Amino acid sequence: MPKALWLLVIGMVVNVTGASFIWPLNTIYMHQELGQSLSVAGLVLMLNAGAGVIGNLIGGHLFDRIGGYKTLLFGISITMGSAFVLVFFHSFYYYVALLMFLGLGAGMTFPALYAFAGTVWPEGERKAFNAMYVAQNVGVALGTALAGVVASVRFDFVFFANGLVYVLFLLLAIFGYRHLQVKTEKPISTNIFEQKKKKTQRTGLYALLILLSGYLICWVAYVQWQSTISVHTQQLGISLSQYSILWTINGSMIVLAQPLLSFFIKRWVHTLKAQIYTGLFIFMISFFILSQAEQFTMFIVAMVVLTIGEMFVWPAIPTIAHKLAPKGKAGYYQGIVNSVATGGRMIGPFLGGVLADLYSMTILFYVLIVLFSFAFISTACYDIQLKRLKKAEQTNSISFPS
Repeated sequence: MPKALWLLVIGMVVNVTGASFIWPLNTIYMHQELGQSLSVAGLVLMLNAGAGVIGNLIGGHLFDRIGGYKTLLFGISITMGSAFVLVFFHSFYYYVALLMFLGLGAGMTFPALYAFAGTVWPEGERKAFNAMYVAQNVGVALGTALAGVVASVRFDFVFFANGLVYVLFLLLAIFGYRHLQVKTEKPISTNIFEQKKKKTQRTGLYALLILLSGYLICWVAYVQWQSTISVHTQQLGISLSQYSILWTINGSMIVLAQPLLSFFIKRWVHTLKAQIYTGLFIFMISFFILSQAEQFTMFIVAMVVLTIGEMFVWPAIPTIAHKLAPKGKAGYYQGIVNSVATGGRMIGPFLGGVLADLYSMTILFYVLIVLFSFAFISTACYDIQLKRLKKAEQTNSISFPS
């Protein structure tokens, strides 16, 4: 990988480490320290995720208008300022407002980092986005581990430590990203050609939105592991320490199993849409295993299978978005991808909680398996739309993903 991408990978690790200081402790802090009910805490987390959706769209738009460097500085400044204000003002209403600002600032940085990755190393394609995906999971592992250590000393120290991590990210951005070279092309075209090209690009955006409808379903299902499934494991007598081991397995596999994944993709799964189909099928298997799981070992098996599925799907989606993005729209397209993922994380816990309360966890798992079949359909519809786009490839000189 080029040096520029390594700088972005390090930035993603630092950024997610900072974000991961707060998110695992939010519900605990609001419930135990601020005396709020779990439903109120869930509502606040929805507001945080909603602000993240807005931040993703703003960040993607700003990347295209003012560049990745300024967008990152803007987003980091919001998150860093909010984190330090939380050190001194963390009563409930301050907490709600500042958590929304944290979501907004963090939301701005993610599409900027992903768009940067695609533009500094366009020939890397999937490899660039897979590197960012792995970096994101390294950050989650570091942040959650460090947050537990800091919180055990004093809870409000977490806010200060969070701010310090964002200071580190800001310094990295100032000295590392200022002179990043973005590879762009500005073809000269006639007006008639431009009109045809814009029409084709709109069709490409529609294809991406069709694909992202299935991506939303994937995130709605995936986030159950952080919400309803965590409660379900407690009811089955599985301890919190055992539950945390599941996420340790998840993060370790994502980092350590990359060589095996690369070998498998090169040998058998040659296209991005094939990766998505494979990942969706593996997701379905993992939730079927969950529907039968009562012992901790079965949850380990389900998590291993789930992790394999996400390793196929998660990097493929931003890669396709980057390939479909017209020149000057890379940030906007990555913003859409990240906002859909954030939207899934926002509505997933609520939807899962309603189904689990009204029916049962087993019914929830079966419903999610059925929803994955709709994700298969959306991917197939995207493939049909893509074939139409490829007919315009020779005329408009636009390359589309396989």
